[in-house]
Amino acid sequence: MKNRNKNKNLSEWTDKDKHLKCKCVHCNSTNFVKKGFRKTDNRGEIQKYYCKDCQKYFTNDEGFYRMRYSDTTITLSIDMYLSNLSSRKMRNQLKRHFNTKVSHMTILDWVRKYSLKVHNFVEKLGYNLGKSFYADETMINREGHQDRFWACVDYETRFITGVHYSIEGNIEEAKQFISKSVKKGKPKFIQTDSAQFYPKAFKKLFYTNKIYRGDLIVEHKIQNVRRTHIHNYKIETVFMKIKDRVDDFRGLKALWSAPIIMIGLTIQHNFIEEHTTLKNSPCSLAGQDLDLGDNRWLGLIKLASQTL
Repeated sequence: MKNRNKNKNLSEWTDKDKHLKCKCVHCNSTNFVKKGFRKTDNRGEIQKYYCKDCQKYFTNDEGFYRMRYSDTTITLSIDMYLSNLSSRKMRNQLKRHFNTKVSHMTILDWVRKYSLKVHNFVEKLGYNLGKSFYADETMINREGHQDRFWACVDYETRFITGVHYSIEGNIEEAKQFISKSVKKGKPKFIQTDSAQFYPKAFKKLFYTNKIYRGDLIVEHKIQNVRRTHIHNYKIETVFMKIKDRVDDFRGLKALWSAPIIMIGLTIQHNFIEEHTTLKNSPCSLAGQDLDLGDNRWLGLIKLASQTL
Protein backbone atom coordinates (compact mmCIF):
# COMPACT_ATOMS: atom_id res chain seq x y z
CA MET A 1 0.00 0.00 0.00
CA LYS A 2 1.77 3.11 -1.20
CA ASN A 3 1.57 6.36 0.69
CA ARG A 4 -0.35 8.41 -1.88
CA ASN A 5 -0.84 11.25 0.60
CA LYS A 6 2.87 11.69 1.31
CA ASN A 7 3.05 15.24 -0.06
CA LYS A 8 -0.43 16.39 0.92
CA ASN A 9 -0.93 19.01 3.59
CA LEU A 10 -3.97 19.01 5.82
CA SER A 11 -6.01 21.37 3.67
CA GLU A 12 -5.60 19.10 0.63
CA TRP A 13 -6.89 15.96 2.31
CA THR A 14 -10.18 14.56 1.11
CA ASP A 15 -12.78 13.30 3.59
CA LYS A 16 -11.69 9.75 2.78
CA ASP A 17 -8.03 10.59 3.46
CA LYS A 18 -8.89 12.12 6.82
CA HIS A 19 -10.89 9.05 7.81
CA LEU A 20 -7.97 6.82 6.91
CA LYS A 21 -5.19 8.88 8.45
CA CYS A 22 -6.61 10.64 11.47
CA LYS A 23 -9.77 11.19 13.46
CA CYS A 24 -10.73 12.73 16.77
CA VAL A 25 -10.28 10.20 19.57
CA HIS A 26 -13.15 11.81 21.49
CA CYS A 27 -15.94 11.98 18.87
CA ASN A 28 -14.44 10.30 15.74
CA SER A 29 -14.84 13.51 13.75
CA THR A 30 -12.51 14.39 10.85
CA ASN A 31 -13.30 18.11 11.17
CA PHE A 32 -10.04 19.21 12.79
CA VAL A 33 -6.99 21.46 12.39
CA LYS A 34 -3.36 21.22 13.49
CA LYS A 35 -2.76 23.02 16.79
CA GLY A 36 0.74 22.94 18.24
CA PHE A 37 2.78 20.05 19.59
CA ARG A 38 2.95 17.89 22.70
CA LYS A 39 6.47 17.47 24.08
CA THR A 40 7.56 14.05 25.35
CA ASP A 41 10.79 12.78 26.91
CA ASN A 42 11.38 9.82 24.58
CA ARG A 43 9.19 10.43 21.53
CA GLY A 44 10.05 14.05 20.73
CA GLU A 45 7.34 16.49 19.66
CA ILE A 46 4.00 14.98 18.68
CA GLN A 47 1.54 16.88 16.51
CA LYS A 48 -1.62 18.02 18.32
CA TYR A 49 -4.98 18.58 16.66
CA TYR A 50 -8.05 20.60 17.63
CA CYS A 51 -11.46 19.11 16.86
CA LYS A 52 -13.93 21.76 15.67
CA ASP A 53 -16.91 19.55 16.50
CA CYS A 54 -16.28 18.59 20.14
CA GLN A 55 -13.74 21.41 20.73
CA LYS A 56 -11.15 19.10 22.30
CA TYR A 57 -7.47 18.50 21.61
CA PHE A 58 -6.09 15.12 20.58
CA THR A 59 -3.07 13.43 19.00
CA ASN A 60 -3.22 10.95 16.14
CA ASP A 61 -2.97 7.27 17.01
CA GLU A 62 -0.45 5.66 14.65
CA GLY A 63 -0.21 2.59 16.84
CA PHE A 64 1.83 4.09 19.67
CA TYR A 65 -0.76 6.23 21.44
CA ARG A 66 0.35 7.04 25.00
CA MET A 67 3.41 4.79 24.73
CA ARG A 68 6.41 5.96 26.77
CA TYR A 69 9.07 4.93 24.29
CA SER A 70 9.67 5.85 20.67
CA ASP A 71 8.25 3.78 17.83
CA THR A 72 11.82 3.00 16.72
CA THR A 73 12.76 1.57 20.13
CA ILE A 74 9.58 -0.51 20.27
CA THR A 75 9.78 -1.95 16.74
CA LEU A 76 13.54 -2.60 17.02
CA SER A 77 12.91 -4.58 20.21
CA ILE A 78 10.09 -6.60 18.62
CA ASP A 79 12.12 -7.36 15.50
CA MET A 80 15.25 -8.39 17.39
CA TYR A 81 13.33 -10.47 19.93
CA LEU A 82 11.55 -12.42 17.20
CA SER A 83 14.82 -12.76 15.26
CA ASN A 84 17.40 -13.96 17.74
CA LEU A 85 17.71 -11.95 20.99
CA SER A 86 16.13 -12.75 24.33
CA SER A 87 14.18 -10.00 26.06
CA ARG A 88 16.98 -9.61 28.62
CA LYS A 89 19.68 -9.34 25.95
CA MET A 90 17.57 -6.80 24.07
CA ARG A 91 17.15 -4.83 27.28
CA ASN A 92 20.95 -4.79 27.69
CA GLN A 93 21.50 -3.68 24.09
CA LEU A 94 19.13 -0.74 24.49
CA LYS A 95 20.91 0.34 27.65
CA ARG A 96 24.45 0.00 26.25
CA HIS A 97 23.93 1.50 22.81
CA PHE A 98 21.03 3.93 23.22
CA ASN A 99 21.10 4.73 26.95
CA THR A 100 17.48 3.59 27.10
CA LYS A 101 16.33 1.76 30.22
CA VAL A 102 13.56 -0.75 29.56
CA SER A 103 12.63 -3.85 31.57
CA HIS A 104 12.67 -7.20 29.80
CA MET A 105 8.99 -7.67 30.70
CA THR A 106 8.14 -4.42 28.93
CA ILE A 107 9.77 -5.78 25.78
CA LEU A 108 7.71 -8.97 26.05
CA ASP A 109 4.57 -6.85 26.49
CA TRP A 110 5.43 -4.97 23.28
CA VAL A 111 5.89 -8.24 21.38
CA ARG A 112 2.54 -9.61 22.55
CA LYS A 113 0.60 -6.37 22.09
CA TYR A 114 1.76 -5.64 18.55
CA SER A 115 1.78 -9.26 17.40
CA LEU A 116 -1.94 -9.42 18.14
CA LYS A 117 -2.59 -5.99 16.64
CA VAL A 118 -0.82 -6.83 13.37
CA HIS A 119 -2.33 -10.35 13.29
CA ASN A 120 -5.86 -8.91 13.39
CA PHE A 121 -4.93 -6.69 10.43
CA VAL A 122 -3.17 -9.20 8.18
CA GLU A 123 -5.89 -11.84 8.68
CA LYS A 124 -8.29 -9.54 6.80
CA LEU A 125 -6.05 -9.18 3.72
CA GLY A 126 -6.46 -11.18 0.53
CA TYR A 127 -3.64 -13.35 -0.80
CA ASN A 128 -2.76 -14.93 -4.15
CA LEU A 129 -1.51 -18.34 -3.11
CA GLY A 130 -0.45 -21.43 -5.02
CA LYS A 131 -2.13 -24.81 -5.35
CA SER A 132 0.08 -26.94 -3.08
CA PHE A 133 -0.32 -26.67 0.69
CA TYR A 134 1.83 -28.63 3.14
CA ALA A 135 0.62 -29.01 6.72
CA ASP A 136 2.11 -30.56 9.81
CA GLU A 137 2.50 -30.15 13.56
CA THR A 138 5.61 -30.02 15.70
CA MET A 139 6.31 -30.22 19.41
CA ILE A 140 7.09 -26.99 21.26
CA ASN A 141 8.66 -26.93 24.72
CA ARG A 142 6.72 -24.85 27.26
CA GLU A 143 7.95 -25.04 30.85
CA GLY A 144 8.63 -28.77 30.53
CA HIS A 145 5.40 -29.47 28.62
CA GLN A 146 5.39 -30.59 25.00
CA ASP A 147 2.70 -28.54 23.29
CA ARG A 148 1.81 -28.73 19.62
CA PHE A 149 2.27 -25.98 17.04
CA TRP A 150 0.41 -26.62 13.79
CA ALA A 151 1.28 -24.78 10.57
CA CYS A 152 0.29 -24.95 6.91
CA VAL A 153 2.57 -23.52 4.19
CA ASP A 154 1.88 -22.64 0.57
CA TYR A 155 4.92 -24.06 -1.21
CA GLU A 156 4.86 -21.60 -4.11
CA THR A 157 5.17 -18.49 -1.92
CA ARG A 158 6.34 -20.09 1.38
CA PHE A 159 3.51 -18.15 3.01
CA ILE A 160 2.18 -19.68 6.23
CA THR A 161 -1.55 -19.87 5.51
CA GLY A 162 -2.75 -20.99 8.94
CA VAL A 163 -1.43 -21.80 12.41
CA HIS A 164 -2.89 -23.40 15.50
CA TYR A 165 -1.56 -23.95 19.04
CA SER A 166 -2.74 -26.75 21.31
CA ILE A 167 -1.61 -28.76 24.31
CA GLU A 168 -2.44 -32.07 22.64
CA GLY A 169 -3.08 -33.59 19.22
CA ASN A 170 -6.49 -35.03 18.42
CA ILE A 171 -9.27 -34.88 15.85
CA GLU A 172 -10.88 -31.72 17.24
CA GLU A 173 -7.59 -29.79 17.22
CA ALA A 174 -6.85 -31.05 13.68
CA LYS A 175 -10.30 -29.85 12.55
CA GLN A 176 -9.63 -26.35 13.85
CA PHE A 177 -6.23 -26.32 12.18
CA ILE A 178 -7.48 -27.49 8.78
CA SER A 179 -10.28 -24.91 8.85
CA LYS A 180 -7.75 -22.11 9.45
CA SER A 181 -5.41 -23.43 6.76
CA VAL A 182 -7.85 -23.21 3.83
CA LYS A 183 -9.38 -19.81 4.57
CA LYS A 184 -6.80 -17.78 2.64
CA GLY A 185 -6.38 -19.82 -0.54
CA LYS A 186 -7.73 -22.39 -2.98
CA PRO A 187 -5.24 -25.25 -3.05
CA LYS A 188 -5.61 -28.36 -5.19
CA PHE A 189 -4.29 -30.47 -2.35
CA ILE A 190 -3.11 -30.37 1.25
CA GLN A 191 -0.37 -32.81 2.16
CA THR A 192 0.07 -34.04 5.72
CA ASP A 193 1.91 -36.89 7.40
CA SER A 194 0.21 -40.17 8.28
CA ALA A 195 -1.01 -39.15 11.73
CA GLN A 196 -4.38 -40.83 12.30
CA PHE A 197 -6.24 -37.69 13.28
CA TYR A 198 -5.77 -35.98 9.87
CA PRO A 199 -7.95 -38.31 7.73
CA LYS A 200 -10.52 -38.49 10.53
CA ALA A 201 -10.57 -34.71 10.86
CA PHE A 202 -11.07 -34.30 7.10
CA LYS A 203 -13.99 -36.73 7.14
CA LYS A 204 -15.59 -35.17 10.23
CA LEU A 205 -15.17 -31.66 8.88
CA PHE A 206 -16.05 -32.26 5.24
CA TYR A 207 -17.66 -35.75 5.31
CA THR A 208 -14.96 -37.05 2.96
CA ASN A 209 -11.21 -37.03 2.48
CA LYS A 210 -11.69 -34.13 0.07
CA ILE A 211 -12.86 -30.60 0.84
CA TYR A 212 -15.77 -29.40 -1.29
CA ARG A 213 -16.20 -25.62 -1.47
CA GLY A 214 -18.51 -24.81 -4.34
CA ASP A 215 -16.72 -25.96 -7.50
CA LEU A 216 -13.42 -26.29 -5.64
CA ILE A 217 -12.18 -29.69 -4.56
CA VAL A 218 -9.16 -29.91 -2.26
CA GLU A 219 -7.56 -33.33 -2.05
CA HIS A 220 -5.94 -34.64 1.10
CA LYS A 221 -2.60 -36.27 0.33
CA ILE A 222 -0.80 -38.35 2.93
CA GLN A 223 2.98 -38.70 3.07
CA ASN A 224 3.77 -41.87 5.00
CA VAL A 225 7.46 -41.56 5.80
CA ARG A 226 7.69 -45.18 6.98
CA ARG A 227 6.73 -46.39 3.53
CA THR A 228 8.30 -43.75 1.30
CA HIS A 229 11.22 -42.70 3.53
CA ILE A 230 10.49 -39.15 2.32
CA HIS A 231 9.83 -36.48 4.91
CA ASN A 232 7.38 -33.61 4.47
CA TYR A 233 10.43 -31.38 4.01
CA LYS A 234 8.53 -28.48 2.50
CA ILE A 235 7.07 -27.73 5.94
CA GLU A 236 9.98 -29.07 7.97
CA THR A 237 12.26 -26.24 6.82
CA VAL A 238 9.79 -23.71 8.23
CA PHE A 239 9.53 -25.65 11.49
CA MET A 240 13.33 -25.80 11.82
CA LYS A 241 13.56 -22.02 11.76
CA ILE A 242 10.69 -21.50 14.19
CA LYS A 243 11.91 -24.20 16.59
CA ASP A 244 15.42 -22.75 16.55
CA ARG A 245 13.93 -19.46 17.70
CA VAL A 246 11.91 -21.17 20.45
CA ASP A 247 15.09 -22.89 21.59
CA ASP A 248 16.65 -19.44 21.90
CA PHE A 249 13.83 -18.64 24.35
CA ARG A 250 14.81 -21.82 26.26
CA GLY A 251 11.22 -22.82 25.69
CA LEU A 252 8.05 -20.81 26.02
CA LYS A 253 6.59 -19.81 29.37
CA ALA A 254 2.94 -19.17 30.24
CA LEU A 255 0.25 -21.04 28.30
CA TRP A 256 -1.71 -17.82 27.64
CA SER A 257 1.41 -16.14 26.22
CA ALA A 258 2.83 -18.99 24.12
CA PRO A 259 0.27 -18.84 21.23
CA ILE A 260 0.79 -15.07 20.93
CA ILE A 261 4.56 -15.47 20.66
CA MET A 262 4.03 -18.08 17.94
CA ILE A 263 1.76 -15.64 16.09
CA GLY A 264 4.58 -13.10 16.26
CA LEU A 265 7.02 -15.64 14.78
CA THR A 266 4.52 -16.34 12.00
CA ILE A 267 4.28 -12.62 11.16
CA GLN A 268 8.08 -12.42 11.22
CA HIS A 269 8.22 -15.23 8.66
CA ASN A 270 5.42 -13.97 6.40
CA PHE A 271 5.97 -10.22 6.41
CA ILE A 272 9.34 -9.23 7.85
CA GLU A 273 12.13 -11.53 6.70
CA GLU A 274 13.14 -12.22 3.13
CA HIS A 275 13.13 -15.88 2.12
CA THR A 276 16.71 -16.90 1.40
CA THR A 277 15.85 -18.99 -1.68
CA LEU A 278 13.08 -16.89 -3.22
CA LYS A 279 14.82 -13.56 -2.42
CA ASN A 280 11.57 -11.94 -1.35
CA SER A 281 9.20 -11.90 1.58
CA PRO A 282 6.36 -14.46 1.43
CA CYS A 283 3.71 -11.72 1.70
CA SER A 284 5.05 -10.00 -1.45
CA LEU A 285 5.06 -13.29 -3.34
CA ALA A 286 1.47 -13.81 -2.15
CA GLY A 287 0.34 -10.52 -3.71
CA GLN A 288 0.57 -8.24 -0.67
CA ASP A 289 3.53 -5.95 -1.37
CA LEU A 290 2.56 -3.49 1.33
CA ASP A 291 5.39 -0.98 0.81
CA LEU A 292 6.37 -1.27 4.46
CA GLY A 293 9.73 0.48 4.17
CA ASP A 294 12.94 -0.65 5.83
CA ASN A 295 11.37 -0.83 9.29
CA ARG A 296 8.75 -3.38 8.33
CA TRP A 297 7.28 -3.80 11.82
CA LEU A 298 6.72 -0.05 11.98
CA GLY A 299 5.00 -0.12 8.59
CA LEU A 300 2.75 -2.99 9.62
CA ILE A 301 1.76 -1.37 12.92
CA LYS A 302 0.88 1.91 11.21
CA LEU A 303 -1.20 0.12 8.59
CA ALA A 304 -2.97 -1.87 11.29
CA SER A 305 -3.73 1.36 13.17
CA GLN A 306 -5.15 3.04 10.06
CA THR A 307 -7.69 0.25 9.57
CA LEU A 308 -10.85 1.54 11.22
